[in-house]
Amino acid sequence: MLKISELAMPKSRKVTTIRNGRREVWTDYEEAKAYFLEMMMSTDGEEHERAECIYIQLTHGLDECSDED
Repeated sequence: MLKISELAMPKSRKVTTIRNGRREVWTDYEEAKAYFLEMMMSTDGEEHERAECIYIQLTHGLDECSDED
């Protein structure tokens, strides 16, 4: 079975994030990952946990990521 390398995949992919009940549509998947990584590194407590939850979902390639269980 052939694998598609990351370089062959589109650089821009749409993703939706839901944080604190607020839905946001991103046109660049990598930009969303960078945003939530930065938020995760710069916050504490509940806000850190929310950002971490979304970031983990983004790293798994989900098209819709939420901070809710």
